Amino acid sequence: MWQSRERTCGGLGMGAEWRLSMWGDEISLEYGKALRGYESATGKYRVFGSNGPIGWTSQPLAPGPGVILGRKGAYRGVEFSQEPFFVIDTAYYVVPKSELDMRWLYYAVKHYKLGEIDDGSPIPSTTRAAVYVQAIEIPPLPEQRAIAHILSSLDDKIELNRKMNETLESMARALFKSWFMDFEPVRAKAEGRDTGLRREIADLFPDSFEDTEMGEVPKGWSISRVEDALELAYGKALKASERVDGSVPVYGSGGITGFHNTALVNEPSVIVGRKGTVGSLYWVDDPFYPIDTVFYVKPKAPLTFCFYLLQTVGLENMNTDAAVPGLNRNNAYRLLFAWPPGEIQQGFDMIAKSLRKKIRSNTDQSRILTAQRDTLLPKLLSGEVRITQEEGFIHQGC
Repeated sequence: MWQSRERTCGGLGMGAEWRLSMWGDEISLEYGKALRGYESATGKYRVFGSNGPIGWTSQPLAPGPGVILGRKGAYRGVEFSQEPFFVIDTAYYVVPKSELDMRWLYYAVKHYKLGEIDDGSPIPSTTRAAVYVQAIEIPPLPEQRAIAHILSSLDDKIELNRKMNETLESMARALFKSWFMDFEPVRAKAEGRDTGLRREIADLFPDSFEDTEMGEVPKGWSISRVEDALELAYGKALKASERVDGSVPVYGSGGITGFHNTALVNEPSVIVGRKGTVGSLYWVDDPFYPIDTVFYVKPKAPLTFCFYLLQTVGLENMNTDAAVPGLNRNNAYRLLFAWPPGEIQQGFDMIAKSLRKKIRSNTDQSRILTAQRDTLLPKLLSGEVRITQEEGFIHQGC
């Protein structure tokens, strides 16, 4: 069952006829299947659950490209996979009944908020019956493809920035591990090898080790505690009902929980999960408000050094085993590490700051691209904004 609806747009070269239909006439929501061991598997195919990617497997359930829709849980996400994939039994995968562009279909599922349709049962869930009776407007296939191209170009750039940031973070972590955990520059000098570092940086490292309570550490370095490098300051309670609309991110142990109009901390810092997600770490450049489930770092050494040091000391394993998981800061303060001279810390900070500057630039660009995509998506999927045959030209007001 469907109807055609004329949308007249002067000069529109792609055709102006959109179909008014029902989701059940256009797609089938196929159940995923139970699967064991996906968390630790190393297969080439992605496994999806209700909240998104959750693991890997060696055998796919569905061909790509495909759309995944969460079926059970408070959050039922929508995902797109270009390659073959597997879906477990908390999610559906979408099979078209008519000729539809799969990437456009992904954006349509998001636009029509199919993951928010609830059948009213005690366990939040999206049922096929509730989805199938919903109306949908479908543009001609060429226009579907044009819409998908515009939106996916934005998403692809956002994803590229995310991958670039992962690489930059990995580089910073690897550098910290090389210098301050494996002591690779010192080992290289002791063995007469090239350190691979610029002369002025290499000269900062000694060429021998000495025995300490932690074993061998570079000569001239000391054994210190985390409290010598930083203070873990308590966040402050801020109920959702007390927040005033604004642009200041509010951080809990799981990340950003909302926004407020006033910051508690106005300089760059690191947030450490105290209760809930114990030991979670977030680098924050801009003013923010940490609530009482987190600590924030007041550095006594370069902030970059503090951030990557905290990633190495195992905070995530320091739950106090109380009814609510929690991190005791005095336990964290007692953790030992090899303390390098200030000149080496500054050398690391110079390199790490450069990497973090690139991360910040990518993040800012992605934020702009995300806003553009989120603005365009409902306009393109509703037909408020139309695309002409001249690629990339958008006509508004139809």
